[in-house]
Amino acid sequence: MSESTALLLLASASQGRRDTLERAGIEFDHAVADLDEDGILDRAREATGGEISPEEAVLLLAHEKASAVTDASEGGYVVLGCDSMLEIDGEVIGKPLTPERATARWQQLRGRTAVLHTGHWLIDDRDEEDGGTGATFGATASTEVTFADLSDEEIAAYVASGEPLGVAGGFTIDGLGGAFIERVEGDPHAVVGLSLPLLRHLLAEIEIGVHELWRHA
Repeated sequence: MSESTALLLLASASQGRRDTLERAGIEFDHAVADLDEDGILDRAREATGGEISPEEAVLLLAHEKASAVTDASEGGYVVLGCDSMLEIDGEVIGKPLTPERATARWQQLRGRTAVLHTGHWLIDDRDEEDGGTGATFGATASTEVTFADLSDEEIAAYVASGEPLGVAGGFTIDGLGGAFIERVEGDPHAVVGLSLPLLRHLLAEIEIGVHELWRHA
């Protein structure tokens, strides 16, 4: 293990996920896995001979992120990988990336309810003498998000801010986009991309209390 005292290693580039853990008082390190996500999903479809559900897709990508970061780390961590996708009308909405696509997505989402799926995958890479189990498992949190009926002017302003371009579903709840979220059914943390209650349950499976990860003053 590295010189860090953190037990949890977050396999994610998401600032929102890091902020969620920070606000929850959880000490952690983080690392980013450079993956061909489209290629991973394409190979999964080929292997199954058909489509995979959004719930399966986010769990698969969370697993791949956690595995890649585990392989690249010095060991001694509990590694958490996460991935999120927004589903509406059976269609998955990823990161818009361009203003044109973000505008089209918000025109589709306004005044409607969609489901945000966030996969969580945990790998216990601690040494045996430190209580490590070698366990690798995960679960998906799905949350309904109801969007405000935005005007064209509001959509244009939000897209121009740049915020929605690089996030799953083209929105955030913890930034400028929070004003455009009317209602959330489920864990609001999952909408940011990391469900704290689900993390607690996953940690309990390897006999770690979430309080054991809290920073000590």
